[in-house]
Amino acid sequence: MEQQNKSRFVFVAELDGHIAGYVTLVRKAKNGPFQASELPEVADFNVFEKYQKQGIGSSLLAAAENKAEQFSSIITLGVGLHKGYGAAQRIYVKRGTLPDGSGVWFENKNVGSGEACMNNDDLCIYMSKNLKNTNIDYYIRIGGTMNVGKKLCSRG
Repeated sequence: MEQQNKSRFVFVAELDGHIAGYVTLVRKAKNGPFQASELPEVADFNVFEKYQKQGIGSSLLAAAENKAEQFSSIITLGVGLHKGYGAAQRIYVKRGTLPDGSGVWFENKNVGSGEACMNNDDLCIYMSKNLKNTNIDYYIRIGGTMNVGKKLCSRG
C-alpha cells in the first residue's frame, strides 16, 4: 500500500541473478527526532554479507538519495549502535551523513543522561545529510592531495 501511494520507495540490488541487498525510503520520517518534520527517512537498509564491500550499499544509498532529492534537500535515518550495525554506521559517515546531535534513542524515546537502556536493535542514533551542493570552496587533506570543488589544496 505504501508503495502504491508513493509514501515508500523500495530499491533492490541484484548481482548475477541474486538479490544482493535493498533499501527503503519513506517520504516522511516515522520515528525519532525527525518524526514531526516533513523529511524523508531511510527506513531499512541491508546488503547481504556475501555481497558487502563491493559498492552495492553505496549504490543503493545513492538511489535513495536521488529519489529523496526530488522532494527534499535533506535525507534522514536512524542507525543501531551495536556491532551488527558497524558496516552501516561506517557507510553512512563515508557518504556524508552526520549525527543530528539529539543523542541516543531507545524504543523511540530520547535517552536522558544516566537513564538505563538496552543495546539491542531499538537503541540508535539519528543522522541526516544535506543533499544539495554546499558550494564548498576548499577541502584540505593532510598528507595528500584532493581535487574537490573549486580549489586544489595539498599539504605534505
